[in-house]
Parts: sequence; structure tokens; C-alpha cells
Amino acid sequence: MSGGPRLLIVEARFYDAITDELVRGAVDALTRHGAGYKRVIVPGILEIPAVIRFAVRAMELRATDMRFAGYIALGCAIKGETDHYEHVCTQSMNGVQKMALQYSLAIGNGILTCPTEELAMSRARVSEGNHGGRAAEAALRMIAVKKELGL
Repeated sequence: MSGGPRLLIVEARFYDAITDELVRGAVDALTRHGAGYKRVIVPGILEIPAVIRFAVRAMELRATDMRFAGYIALGCAIKGETDHYEHVCTQSMNGVQKMALQYSLAIGNGILTCPTEELAMSRARVSEGNHGGRAAEAALRMIAVKKELGL
């Protein structure tokens, strides 16, 4: 167990290869900063905000001794032939932002919304876009900002 902050990584496994890269980048960044983490797997990006809320509620109820200083949302939506993509992207992004604002949470959003699988993989790869690592860095920075502001 590290001495740094502990974060919850919520990973949507709909596109496994892309999510694997996102998680790899996030874990690398957290490890570099001495942060601990727990991973929770959900089926798709729509479920990510609910799991973040579950974790907050469990802490409120003292139903668990697991406390998280921040959260990392990882997953991917790729545009298909119907408008389902737009709804899923909008709802998941709004849900993550709502959790951050309503509960003053430090969240790094690494949910990719891409027109093609190739673009998503490029953004996810640690050697290219490293959006998982960037989401982890964002969450860590937001944790620091909360501390700076006395939260």
C-alpha cells in the first residue's frame, strides 16, 4: 500500500483492447506518483457515473472502510450507424461531471468518444495519446487543488 492518495479507477470494458491501454496509462501515472488504486469493472461507459456514486454513498453510510481521494473514469464509445452513440456519450459525460460538481469529487475523465476504433486506440495507447495517464494526472491535480482550497 502506498502512502499517497487512493483513487478508484472505474473502467468500462466494452472495448477491451482500448480499455487495457487506458488502464495501463492510468496505473503507470498513479504508480509514478505513489498513489494507490482500486479497479472496478463495468460493462459500458453509461455505468461509470453510477459506480462513482455507489462509492460515494458507501463512504457516506460508512458501509466500507475504503475511502477514495479521487476517481478515474475510463472507457470508450465509438460512433456507429445510429444515434445511440450521441446519447451514450452525452449521458456518460454529463453523469461524470454531475458527480464531480454535486459531490465535490476529484475526477479524471478518460472516456474516449471517437468516430473510429483506430482513432480511439491511438488516443488510448500509452506511446501515443495516453489518455488514461492524462486522466490519472488530472485526478491527482484535482486532489491537490481540493487540498489547496481546504477541502
